[in-house]
Formats: sequence, C-alpha cells, structure tokens
Amino acid sequence: MIFGEVPVEEAVGAIAAHTVRAGGIIVKKGSPITPEAAAGLRAAGIERVVAARLESGDVAEDKAALRLSHAVAGTGVTVERPFTGRSNLFALTPGVLVVDRAGIDRVNALDEAITVATLPAFKPVVTGEMVGTVKIIPYAVPGAALDRAVEAAAGGAVRVAPYRRTRVGVVSTMLPGLKETVVAKTLDVLGERLGPTGAVVASDVRVPHMVEPLAAALSAQAREGAELVVVFGASAVADRRDVVPAAIAQAGGHVDHLGMPVDPGNLLLVGRIGDAPIIGAPGCARSPKENGFDWILHRLLADLPVTRADIMRLGVGGLLMEIVSRGQPRAGGESGVEG
Repeated sequence: MIFGEVPVEEAVGAIAAHTVRAGGIIVKKGSPITPEAAAGLRAAGIERVVAARLESGDVAEDKAALRLSHAVAGTGVTVERPFTGRSNLFALTPGVLVVDRAGIDRVNALDEAITVATLPAFKPVVTGEMVGTVKIIPYAVPGAALDRAVEAAAGGAVRVAPYRRTRVGVVSTMLPGLKETVVAKTLDVLGERLGPTGAVVASDVRVPHMVEPLAAALSAQAREGAELVVVFGASAVADRRDVVPAAIAQAGGHVDHLGMPVDPGNLLLVGRIGDAPIIGAPGCARSPKENGFDWILHRLLADLPVTRADIMRLGVGGLLMEIVSRGQPRAGGESGVEG
C-alpha cells in the first residue's frame, strides 16, 4: 500500500486517510476520492491531501477483516459484516468461550496491520454477546500476510462450547450450628448461577457431615441420573482424607484434584463418580460474587474437561478480590466455612 501526501489531482481513486472539508466539499476518512471531489477541493484551495492507494496483491481492509474473521470463528460463533476494517464475532448460543491462545498469538505476531482480540478464554457467554473482533489497522494489507494469518487461525481459534449438562444434583452436609436458612440461600444462589446455562437443580439432599451418609447420597445421585453433582460441605475440606473426598472414594468415585490457585475458591475439589463430575464446593460458593467455583462449574456444564493441569494454570488472574484490612484467611459468612 502506498501512503502519503499527494497533489489533490493525483489522488483520484485513492482512499482519503483523513476527513477533508473545504468549500462545501466533504471527503470522509476511508472513502475513495472521486474526480468531482478532487476538483472541488482544488477549487477550494486544497493543493495536497494524505491518501492511500492499494498496490498489486493488497487486500482492502473490509475484505481482509471478513476473510480472517471467518477463519477465526469456530462452532457457535457468527461473523458480523465488516465496517472500516473491523469485523466482530458474536456467540450463537449460551456456553463457555474456548480460545486457542496460541493460534490468536500467532495471528497477532504476523503483521502489525492485523489484529484479533477476544474475551478471556473460558468466559461464560450468552447468545448475541460479542466474543471477539478482527481489526485491520491500515486501509489494506498484503495478500501474503493475510494468507498467513488465515492459515494460523484455521480451524476456528474462537468457539463457544454450548452447555450440555442440565441436571444438577446437590448434596448439603449438615453440622450443628449450620442454619437451614444458610442452606436455602445457598440453593437460591446456585439456582441463579445455573439460570443462564439452562441447567436446573434436579435434586436437593441433606445428610449429616459424615462419610457413610454422604457416600450413600452420592451413589444415589449417580444412579438417579444427575449429570453433575455439587457437594456443599458444612465444613471446609482440609485434606484428601477429609469427609467429602473420603465419601467420594467410598462411593466408588475418584478425586481428581483438591485445591486451586484462585482466591476466593482455594478449597475446591473436583472428582467423579462414573460419568458424573463432582464439585466439592468451597465456602465462597455460597456467595453470589464471582469466585473459583464459577469457573469450574461453567466448564463442566459445557462438558469441557477440567484436569489438574487446567486448574493449576488458573493462578495468573486468579486473585479475584481482596480486602486490604483483612488480617486472616477468608471466612464463609454465617456457615463459618472457609473457601
């Protein structure tokens, strides 16, 4: 692309780099300079303008943005008609945003004229929400650079994983001092979390905070078709030999990981009985404020794998809030459960 200041009579057919107003003539930024506009500017005393002219092999900004957007967009994502070199991407369905970070980085590293931005990976999104944008910085890009960008993004670097699990079983363990109102409020908060996902609390069971009754309840949840089970313990899980993980093991399940580098949310447990994932919820999950529980819950509802490695990569950005005056670990409100 040729860019620079040229005599106005030589600018015919080029793209105006800036809006020019003179003698009743307005040439808008990004629009072609017509012979009539050039003559009018010259008559008004404008001798030179800053303009861009495409060279052989260049691709105009809108065409480039549209082509790259279609390469970036994976399943569950739709592409908006481009305007001024920008094409936005939107979610077609509620779900969790999945981003190929390496692919996006490769695209952005290729040429400063080509940019792709997205929402954070694994963010819950709703239908119609903007999830990404492609912006071509100048008025055109070399076709070879665009080809490389399209290749780097091939296969859909941005997609939405729709929510698939809809039946959530809840088991709350009880200890003296844990009020029923706390449990009821916890269920209300969970219901609000599930609302945008289309999932519902299919069963609500309360048992003593002991291994045997909890194991029996978990086995029953699996038999009765719960697609995901959330355990709200009356006391925080302190060790893999504690009540909740021990009950999962006794019910024939497996604990995949205990703990996560997200605060609030450190004391989260992820396990499985058969095909049903189990979340041992941290105390902060009783609060409607965002915490590590949200991050894991939405991934599992979208049937995305959550491995130990996935969890341990959450530390950067995992400090969600802090109270400067706090002199001791977080506490979980009325329940006294840490999390």
